Amino acid sequence: MSLAAVAGPRAPRSGTGSHRRAAVIGSGFGGLAAAIRLQSLGFETVCYEAQDQPGGRAAVYEDGGYVFDAGPTVITAPHCLEELFALSGRRMADYVRLLPVTPLYRLQWSDGVAFDYVADEAGLIEQVRRVNPADVDGYRRFADYSRQVFAKGYEELGAVPFLNFTDMIRAAPHLARLRADRSVYATVSRFVKDEHLRQAFSFHPLLVGGNPMETSSIYTLIHWIERKWGVFFPEGGTGALVRGLVRLFQDLGGTLRLESPVDRVTLETNGGATRHIVHAAGGPPQAFDVVVSNADVHHTYARLYRGVAAAGRRQRRLERMAWSMSLFVLYFGTNRRYPNLAHHTILFGPRFQGLLRDIFHGHRLPADFSLYLHAPTITDPGMAPPGGESFYVLSPVPHLGNAAIDWEAVAKGYGDAILESLEPHLPGVRDAIVTRRHCTPADFASRFNAHHGSAFSVAPTLTQSAYFRPHNRDPDIPGLYLVGAGTHPGAGVPGVVNSAKATCDTIAADFHVVGLGHALGKPG
Repeated sequence: MSLAAVAGPRAPRSGTGSHRRAAVIGSGFGGLAAAIRLQSLGFETVCYEAQDQPGGRAAVYEDGGYVFDAGPTVITAPHCLEELFALSGRRMADYVRLLPVTPLYRLQWSDGVAFDYVADEAGLIEQVRRVNPADVDGYRRFADYSRQVFAKGYEELGAVPFLNFTDMIRAAPHLARLRADRSVYATVSRFVKDEHLRQAFSFHPLLVGGNPMETSSIYTLIHWIERKWGVFFPEGGTGALVRGLVRLFQDLGGTLRLESPVDRVTLETNGGATRHIVHAAGGPPQAFDVVVSNADVHHTYARLYRGVAAAGRRQRRLERMAWSMSLFVLYFGTNRRYPNLAHHTILFGPRFQGLLRDIFHGHRLPADFSLYLHAPTITDPGMAPPGGESFYVLSPVPHLGNAAIDWEAVAKGYGDAILESLEPHLPGVRDAIVTRRHCTPADFASRFNAHHGSAFSVAPTLTQSAYFRPHNRDPDIPGLYLVGAGTHPGAGVPGVVNSAKATCDTIAADFHVVGLGHALGKPG
């Protein structure tokens, strides 16, 4: 493949980072956020991307005027993105426009119950009252609990690296008081009694790869994040947000190398200093003082740093950990519009707990499913040709380590079954489709080097969070740092962007860099 290298004008460098070079491997949201912060700190930064477009799992597919965001589509906590631009005195609005989405989600059950998940308290309480008036007071107590968890888990700890066990010890009393040992579903169930509402307020861990029956109640903070800031969609799609971040990185003087998969990183030590030699396609090996890996965390240690003893130990530990589920994603465009749709719709199947067991612990593909239907043309009609609709529908499925499914053989039929299940919501959809493609766990494994084809890396259980998650700075390989879903704080756009903040603040402290890139204070 050819090497595509694009660089903007060089920006003034700051602090003692001015003579140091940093490589970022992977241009997902975490990688781009880290690259922007490093370039703002004065490091000469090169971002390597294996694919022919930036964004990693946030790639874009286009066909006949239909635009499909392949990955993340729910943008919350926009301040963490705005901060990346503010580091250098820029405005995000000059690069990309975020459009508010309402309702945040529409929830629909197979028994006909529907629930519009909105951000404003009065509207949300009215939705709760429609489903079960007896749960209104319980919801208010749950919302207050979620706010407390948000204050501790997001505002205080969300961008703080847990590099030492003492960091965990300091946080432990607060986590104990908030009963972080309980699952999200068990916690929600303490406040509301109706099963529909229990599911409505506990499905969020699925958005970051977690099982609501097992994921720590700390993740109830997502509810308050959405209550506080809402949900957004970038005009032009998530790909437009990626392009805005790339342009910012280039404006700061950073270099993006597309179609440049990194084969391996070797280490050289001279006078006590460790240099990382990046061997990538399309050019000679390059030496860096710092490597920030936005690649799959298992791939980082098993492949990129293969032969390094400390990396081998980390690989073996990762292989003993629990990994998030995978996904089957079907993208399709129709030659007709569908009235009364929401931008984000969650379609719950007849089973909840049983289906979750099958997804996270089963050894075969479940015959039934719960689905997330994304219809971006509701907010941005430009995502499809006039008169058409652009969709993707996502079904959580077991990862390849649990269920050895021959996806090449079953993908077409599984997609057909999903489309058949959508007919009550999208009448005539199968006859209206003019373009269609899919992504399976096998694609996550082959295209994104995802261990077990996992869509969200290491599962967000209590014993795999904070200090117990792979650290933002490797404790044994000097100069190696991590960002993305596999490190603290975890998956989701705010999670991976905040991982870059935690990681780059650590790099700034390690290299005694003075200047841009430090925390700007708590979000308002």
